[in-house]
Amino acid sequence: MNYEQDKPNSYCGIFGVYGSDTAAVNTYYGLHALQHRGQEASGIVTRSFNGDGKAHFNIVKGEGLVSEVFADQKILNETLIGNAAIGHNRYSTTGSAKSRKNIQPFMVNYRMGNLAIGHNGNLTNAKELREELVNEGAIFQTTSDTEVILHLIARSKLENQIDQILQALRKIEGAYCVVILTDDKLIAARDPLGFRPLALGKLDNSFLVASETCAFDIQSASFLREVNPGELIVIDKETLNSGEIKSFRINEKPEEKKHCVFEYIYFSRPDSFIFGHNVDKMRRRLGKVLARKHPVTDPDGERVYVISVPDSSNTTALGYARELEKEGIDARSEIGLIRSHYIGRTFIQPGQINRQMGVRIKFNVVKGVLEGRTVVVVDDSIVRGTTSKQLVHLIREANPKSIHLRISSPPIMHPCFYGMDFPSREELIAHQMHGDIEAIKNYLEVDSLEYLTIDEMLEAVSEAGEDNFCTACFSGKYPTDIDVNFKKEMYEV
Repeated sequence: MNYEQDKPNSYCGIFGVYGSDTAAVNTYYGLHALQHRGQEASGIVTRSFNGDGKAHFNIVKGEGLVSEVFADQKILNETLIGNAAIGHNRYSTTGSAKSRKNIQPFMVNYRMGNLAIGHNGNLTNAKELREELVNEGAIFQTTSDTEVILHLIARSKLENQIDQILQALRKIEGAYCVVILTDDKLIAARDPLGFRPLALGKLDNSFLVASETCAFDIQSASFLREVNPGELIVIDKETLNSGEIKSFRINEKPEEKKHCVFEYIYFSRPDSFIFGHNVDKMRRRLGKVLARKHPVTDPDGERVYVISVPDSSNTTALGYARELEKEGIDARSEIGLIRSHYIGRTFIQPGQINRQMGVRIKFNVVKGVLEGRTVVVVDDSIVRGTTSKQLVHLIREANPKSIHLRISSPPIMHPCFYGMDFPSREELIAHQMHGDIEAIKNYLEVDSLEYLTIDEMLEAVSEAGEDNFCTACFSGKYPTDIDVNFKKEMYEV
């Protein structure tokens, strides 16, 4: 089993640019920086103008990494021409991963002209809206919930395009960030609860939007601000002249925020700025709280060695080790696991080789660091537990004195309906064990296992507001009405 298959899988990454003569290249680099948010497929749509001044949309998308889909430089230099673009990295949430039709951005031509959309998140009322649209005569080309948004816009009776989009967004529920390209505008919107991060930036005279600020840093663009929860922004020719971005409210009144706390724990890159704070800082705080509440000491008074499960837990482990030292415990942060970054996404096929070999291909232990030591392994989460168990076996071969696993999130007990591709409740190790941490410890064969509690986790991210986070996958308390029988496979074909 590939390591990522036993981790919470991310939603998608979106990027948009308006007013750049190198819009396709800007989007390429932006998507490259957002590759961690989706590795199944990638796509870019650009807007150019014909000789008669009429807008024309160009599109290239395909399966694979950004560097694979756009390997031919002619795609960026000759095919994807224009000064406005949107792009999307895909990890399948709602919609079949096997269907090429589900690769975004989606593009249509309707009575108001061309329209392309990229969506990050998951709509919780997509099933009802889809059935309603089909009954009204809509014909769907994909199994993705994103196409629901397209149909709602295209079938609107309103005459103003922004009003059409606002009307559509007011009908959908759940988690979403969208980028929309029209004949004369770049539009971006974020759901009223702010589940997903979405940032606004500037590069020379052009404006950018992206899932994370790391997509700006790669091309030396400046970060202006975050798109607010429940906000729709419009960037057009007037914006380039005046510098003023038009802003609209999706909902009538501001609602509470429910950011996905897993963005801080695992998904976002540590160099990104989301939800008002740096991800690196929040991960270190998670590690510090984990150390204060769940420390490890050596029974013989010797040094404790703290290692991370790379790469997402690196900064959390640094925070954990530093806090142990502050608490008077002799501790050192070490590199005990080396991760290979050169494995193809389909290298390991189920049944092809021993599953244990999958972990050996992905990780190698540094025996000189671990042998005879009290080792604390800091990880961000445990989903199924299968890879964690194999990893413990691998570390055990280095003959440590003991292995202690510390998790910077609470036990995952419930599925996510807002874009994270958790397995079914029955596949979650914490659910299987009825939340019994001792039972999970015995299954993983570690000397001790401790998680952050929900309150401890919220304490760590409290600078962003303890009440501003969705904890549904831990607590089962969903911030919106959901269909508990919903499964992503309902749309797969």
